[in-house]
Amino acid sequence: MEELIRNLLARLGENPDREGLMRTPERVVESLREMTAGYGVDGVSVLSEAVFPAESDGLVVCRDIRFVSLCEHHLLPFFGTATVAFQPDERLVGISKLVRVTEAYAHRLQVQERLGQQILDAMETALEPAGALVSIDALHLCMVARGVRQADARMQTLNLSGVFKQDPALAALVLRKNE
Repeated sequence: MEELIRNLLARLGENPDREGLMRTPERVVESLREMTAGYGVDGVSVLSEAVFPAESDGLVVCRDIRFVSLCEHHLLPFFGTATVAFQPDERLVGISKLVRVTEAYAHRLQVQERLGQQILDAMETALEPAGALVSIDALHLCMVARGVRQADARMQTLNLSGVFKQDPALAALVLRKNE
């Protein structure tokens, strides 16, 4: 892969042997491996590691989960926050696992719509909740740095299942920030 990056730099008109670029191929490969490390992680397994019986049926909401992902269309980053929530039926999960499952799927070549659905599907499979919700708000560098060049345009996606799909007021309650 490093040779591919060296060739890319040369084709862009750069000298890959100049001081500032000599280690760039190595750094690019390392960063791509880090940003795509989610392929080696199964989201359902992440959640299943910390499932325990529910002693309550109260909503579980984890807000402001920060993530960075790579757009599969341009290999440019998109980043933002996710809100992940579920209405337990019989199972709860350690809350750090909600962050870890988000990171696992974000560290793949992605589109935001699929990212939310993958998180929701993993929760459905591992927890069998009465309902789940994933809301993602992100800034896409493919829209900021190229193309339409909209520095402030953010994309929001919402994936719902169960009680959140059946009861829009419940979903709205979760999506409303604490006031």
